[in-house]
Amino acid sequence: MSTILKLENVEKYYGSKSNLTKAVDRISFSVEEGEFVGIMGASGSGKTTLLNCISTIDRVTSGRIYVGKQDITLLRKNALNQFRREQLGFIFQDFNLLDTLTAYENIALALSIQNRPVREIETKVAELAAQLGIEGVMNKYSYQMSGGQKQRVSAARALITNPKLVLADEPTGALDSKSARYLLESMEDMNQTRKATILMVTHDAFTASYANRIIFIKDGQIFNEIRKGTDSRKEFFNKIIDVVTLLGGNLNDAL
Repeated sequence: MSTILKLENVEKYYGSKSNLTKAVDRISFSVEEGEFVGIMGASGSGKTTLLNCISTIDRVTSGRIYVGKQDITLLRKNALNQFRREQLGFIFQDFNLLDTLTAYENIALALSIQNRPVREIETKVAELAAQLGIEGVMNKYSYQMSGGQKQRVSAARALITNPKLVLADEPTGALDSKSARYLLESMEDMNQTRKATILMVTHDAFTASYANRIIFIKDGQIFNEIRKGTDSRKEFFNKIIDVVTLLGGNLNDAL
């Protein structure tokens, strides 16, 4: 099994010399191919900043981030755009679908940009739509879909190019409990059947319990890490709650 993501002593500062804030403090960890990893932490802990650095939305102050064998901290302009387009998939809390495109067109867009053959695009979109249970919304626009349907379209868009790494930022944050469960089961299925490598930031222990490993961040540093192993999801959920308690505060306030 190969290493998909590797962070080495990553630091991120904000502000000026007279008023510096260290959001990420010498964080190092790796994610192997086919893993489903969650990142949790209190508001202001640095978890979102860390995801932004991995996604290249933000630049690290120091340290290295590798996706595959490529040091993405060295990428600039066209190379950076190509990397994002070909190597990463994104699932955002607010869906980020293009309102002027149908669900099918939103999913197919990335392949169209790569000039893939029409028949290949149709086949890939149909396969993902069936697996995610969204065949019935392919001709609908975002305003015609429920939140859960939009998020599953977003997930399909993230997976359509078979990226090395899928980054999910609070993917269930805008969903009701039923839609959230359906999406998480779909992501779990994608991880298991397609071997999609997923890194997910979440504040919610129920959402995190679908991952196989959780990295907890506190004050910009790794506070703890737990693995699901042979535990049931309920057992893993309880372990997550235990760590939340150690972080200080209850689930709703602290994470």
